[in-house]
Amino acid sequence: MTNTTLKIKGMHCASCATIITKALTKVPGVKNANVNYSTEKGNIDFDSAAISEEKIISVIESKGYKAYAAKDIDPKKEARMRKLEIKELKYRFIVSSILSFPALILGMFFMPEEIYLRDFIIWGLATPVQFYIGSSFYKGAWAALKNKSANMDTLIALGTSAAYFYSAIAVLFLPEGEQYFEAAAVLITLVVLGKYLEAVAKGKTSEAISKLMKLGAKTARVMRNGKEVEISIDEVVVGDLVLVRPGEKVPVDGVIVEGHSALDESLVTGESLPVEKQKGDSVIGSTLNKHGSFTFRTTKVGAETTLSRIIKLIEEAQTKKAPIQRFADMISGYFVPVVILISIMTFVTWYVIADSTLSFALITAVAVLVIACPCALGLATPTAIMVGTGNGAKNGILIKGGEALETAHKLRTIIFDKTGTITKGHPEVTDIIAENINGMDERKFLEIAGSIEKNSEHPLAEAIVNKAKAEKISWQKVSNFKAIPGKGVKARVGVTDYYLGNIKLMEMMGINTPRIKNEMAVLEEQGKTVMILADQKKVLGFIAVADEIKEDSPEAIKRLKRLGLRVYMITGDNQRTAKAIANKVGITDFFAEVLPEQKSDYVKKLQKKGEVAMVGDGINDAPALAQADIGIAMGSGTDVAMESGSIVLMKNSLLDIPRAIRLSKMTMGKIKQNMFWALVYNVLGIPVAAGVLYPFTGWLLSPMIAGGAMALSSVSVVLNSLHLKQKKL
Repeated sequence: MTNTTLKIKGMHCASCATIITKALTKVPGVKNANVNYSTEKGNIDFDSAAISEEKIISVIESKGYKAYAAKDIDPKKEARMRKLEIKELKYRFIVSSILSFPALILGMFFMPEEIYLRDFIIWGLATPVQFYIGSSFYKGAWAALKNKSANMDTLIALGTSAAYFYSAIAVLFLPEGEQYFEAAAVLITLVVLGKYLEAVAKGKTSEAISKLMKLGAKTARVMRNGKEVEISIDEVVVGDLVLVRPGEKVPVDGVIVEGHSALDESLVTGESLPVEKQKGDSVIGSTLNKHGSFTFRTTKVGAETTLSRIIKLIEEAQTKKAPIQRFADMISGYFVPVVILISIMTFVTWYVIADSTLSFALITAVAVLVIACPCALGLATPTAIMVGTGNGAKNGILIKGGEALETAHKLRTIIFDKTGTITKGHPEVTDIIAENINGMDERKFLEIAGSIEKNSEHPLAEAIVNKAKAEKISWQKVSNFKAIPGKGVKARVGVTDYYLGNIKLMEMMGINTPRIKNEMAVLEEQGKTVMILADQKKVLGFIAVADEIKEDSPEAIKRLKRLGLRVYMITGDNQRTAKAIANKVGITDFFAEVLPEQKSDYVKKLQKKGEVAMVGDGINDAPALAQADIGIAMGSGTDVAMESGSIVLMKNSLLDIPRAIRLSKMTMGKIKQNMFWALVYNVLGIPVAAGVLYPFTGWLLSPMIAGGAMALSSVSVVLNSLHLKQKKL
C-alpha cells in the first residue's frame, strides 16, 4: 500500500473536500482518502499496482480542482502564493466595500425622487460587486452543480442573483417595484471579508514545517579519507564519522564512538535537564551539545532522522484530521433545491393555475428566493466565532479558528505534557541540607557549591549558581576544576579539595554515604535530582534540584476534573519522576518514558473513547498537538508547538484551559440560537412569501418586506453574537 500527500487548490468550502473525498473513495485501488479543506491537502492510501498517483490527480482535476504532489512543493513558492492569495482577497474586499457601502447609504437613506437616477446609480455600483467580486461564488456554485451537489457558494450565488436580477427588472419594467441591489452587494462584501480572514488563518502546517526545517543543522563536520571536512547536511550518509564541538548542533542521528558530553535534548524530547552522553550512547539530530566534544557514527540521515519523522507526523496528523462540517453547509444540500422548487411551484401556481398576472407571479416567486437568501444562515456561525475568539484573545486565549471553538465543549479527555506545561520547564534548587560540620551551614554550603559550579556549563550547575546569586553569595577562588562525565565535578576551594556530584562520584572517591541515603531517597521519590558535596574525607551535605510545578497547575487540574474531563499526563521522563509530579498536581493517570514520536499514538488510543485535547509546549509535542482534536500550546513554548496547536495560552496559565472550554460552551450556545433565528425566518417566511395566506387574509410578503425580514434576521444574529462580549470567562 502506497501513501501520498497531494496539494489541492480551488476548494471553496468544506463541502468541496467532501466531494473530492467521495470521488476518490469510489476509484478502484484507492484504500482511503482524507481531504482537508483548511490545509488544502489530501492524504491518500492506494494500491500502486492498481492505480498511479497521476491517475488520482486526474480524478481530482476532473472535478474542477487543481492537484499536485506535496513533495514537489517549493516552500518558498508556496509562501509567496499564499501571500498573493491573501493580498488578492484583501484587494477584493476593499474594492467591494468602496462600491457597496455607498450603494447601501443611497438605498437606505434616500428616496428615488431625492436623487436623480438613484436606482441606476445603485445598479452601476452593485454590478461590479455582483459579477467581478462575486465571480468566485458563481464558480463555486457551478463546480458544485457539475458534481450534483450544493454548497454555501450555491446559496450566496442564488440569493444575490435573485435580488440583483429582480432589481434590474423592477428598475426597467416595474415603476412601483423595489430594488435590492445594495442588499446583494453588501452580502457579497461580508462574505469576501470572511474568506479573507479564513485565508489569513490558513497554511499553519507549512509554516510549522518550515520552522522545523530551520531548526536542523545545515552542515556537518565529517571524516573523509582521513581528513576533517565540512559538508552540507544533505551529503551526510549512514556510516559517516561526524565531529561535534561545544555549542554546536548534532547534525543527524547516530551513536557516539569517542568522547563525552551533556546534550540539551529539550528541542526534541521536551525534557529540561541535559542528558549525559558517553561512548555507545545514541544522539539525536538537531539537539544541542552543551559542553565537551565527541565523535559519532551516523545511523539515520535525511527523512529517517527523528526531526524528519516528527515533521512527517505533524503533516499526516493535520492532513488526516476530518474537517468539521458547518451546519449551514450540511443543510444547504437540501435547502437550496427545496427553495428553488418552492419558488418555481409558486410561480407556476399563481401564473398558470390561479391565472394571476405575470408581475404578481414573479413578485411572489422572487420573494421566496429573497427571504431564503442565506445572509443570516451564513452569518450565524462566523459572527459568533469571531466574537468568541475576540473575547478569548482579550483574556489571553488565542483560538486559531472555529473548529477548535466548536470542538472544545465536547472534550472527554485532556492530556498534559509534563515539562514546561505542568512544570516551569527549568531546574531550580529546592532543598539544601548541610551536615553542620566545621561551621557548614546552608549559606556556607551554597558558597562552596556555587563557586565550584560557576565553572561548569551544566544546567544543573546553572540552577545552583542562580540560587547563589539570588542569595547574594560571595564567590570563592576555585582551582583544579575538573568535570567527571556522568558523575559530577571536583575542584579546590582555598586549600581544600571538594567533590560535588552523585552517589557514583562518592563511591569512586571512596566516601561513605549510607547515613544520608534515606534522606536522599525521600527527595528522589519527589522527582528531584540530588547532588552531594564532600571533602576528601566525609559528606558535607547535599543539594536537590528539580523542575518545580507551576503554582496554578493543581487548581487547573481540579477545575478540569469538575468539568467531567479525564486528565492524563505524558512525559519522556522516568516512572519515578512522573509519578511524583502527577501526585503533586492530582493526576492519577500518566504515561512515562514515552518517545516523541509515540505521543501521537497515545492520543489516537484515547480518541477511541471521545474527543481529546493535548496540552504541550515543545517540538516533541507538535505531532500529538496536531493529532488531537484540539491542540493547546503554551505561549512560552516553541514556535512550532504554537503553530501546531489550535489554541495558544499566552499567559502560560493552565487555568485558561477551563476558561477556554467555558468560552466554547458559550459560543456554541450562541451558534445554536443564531441558527434557530436564521431558520425560523425561512420556515415562517417562505410560505407567507409564496402567498399561502393570500387567499384567506390578503396577506402577501412583497420582495421589499422579504428583504426587510432577511435584513432583520441578519441583525438579530449579529446582535445575539455581540452579546458574547459581555460574558466573563
